[in-house]
Amino acid sequence: MAARPELRRSLTLGPLVLYGLGVIVGAGIYVAIGAVVERAGTAAPLAFLLAGLVAAATGLCYAEFAGRFPEAAGAAAYVRHGFGSDRLSLATGLALALAIVVATASIASGAAQYLGLLLPLPGWMLTGLVVLVFTGVAALGVRESVFLAAGIGGLELLGLLAAIASGLWQAEGLHLAAMVPQGAAGWNGVAAGAFIAFFAFIGFESLANMGEEVQDAHRTLPRGILGAIAASLVLYLAVSVAAVAGGRAPTSLAGLFGGLGATAFALVGTLAVANGVLVQVVALARLFYGVARRGQLPAVLATVNARTLTPLPATLLAGALVLAMAVLLPFEHLLSLANLITLAIFALVDIALWRVKRRDPGVAGRFMVPHWLPLLAAALAVGLILAEAKNVLF
Repeated sequence: MAARPELRRSLTLGPLVLYGLGVIVGAGIYVAIGAVVERAGTAAPLAFLLAGLVAAATGLCYAEFAGRFPEAAGAAAYVRHGFGSDRLSLATGLALALAIVVATASIASGAAQYLGLLLPLPGWMLTGLVVLVFTGVAALGVRESVFLAAGIGGLELLGLLAAIASGLWQAEGLHLAAMVPQGAAGWNGVAAGAFIAFFAFIGFESLANMGEEVQDAHRTLPRGILGAIAASLVLYLAVSVAAVAGGRAPTSLAGLFGGLGATAFALVGTLAVANGVLVQVVALARLFYGVARRGQLPAVLATVNARTLTPLPATLLAGALVLAMAVLLPFEHLLSLANLITLAIFALVDIALWRVKRRDPGVAGRFMVPHWLPLLAAALAVGLILAEAKNVLF
């Protein structure tokens, strides 16, 4: 019997951190910044800092899990290791798929906001246009999709650097005192803003799925996850400080520019945010394709187009689901729902690690977090959920 082929372990720390930074930084900051400023005001940098701390706490748990079980299944595998339940593991996988659909829909709605600065059309029409165009690109071929996504990824980073420079240049002063919230209402705004800001950090968990392709995964993968979170946090703090410098409260990063600069940035923002739609539709289509090959979804979703060599039915389904979600639900509701599902999954992963550590303290010399950290990480994730519930109810 021929040996079963395995993924090649070729990634080292540097490329892994850059890959993680590319996954995390992108549509999230372009999409979320306006909603965060609306909730937290000039204290938006503190909201991003709080969201980053929540992400880092769970990131540490993912880092130990990735070192213990460097598997491609990520959260679903970790939940199975922690709770010993295949059903709970499957439910986690389905929840992740739903989170991808909702997050992609929110990204599409965010792209429409930037596109609306260029084309005076109704929001639902612009959202539909974004989803249809980039679903079409995803259906053309994976090489074309990856090349376009990589090119736009570089443009995303340049756009953020330009926004930082423009925001700080135009500000008469940083007004750091204004970035500190006053009273209970101010801190409630920071907590509410942190719930939305968390959307900008989603993605670090996908590095755990690279566990079978990383050299010395038990050491490299934890460092890569933490390095990517730290780098993205520094960038987000710089962007949010530039956004509110001088006491401003822009509804989007395009507000940091004037005249032709705002128009040019609106174009960059549209491409940067829509790039997230392309990446996620491609990933979601492969998820449907893989599950269909195992007989858990209709067989038609496992078919590959002879000309494009892409799972065309699965791609069209992914695009249709994203389009329906984006058109039916308001933008901020989509952001909140995506964060709610993701935070719930993170809390479950954190508790799973706590259970694993109770059974097996770990091996000396490998990355391990203190025994109390998984519970703290779960509490922080649940705390953001409760803060949002309070914001909605009261």
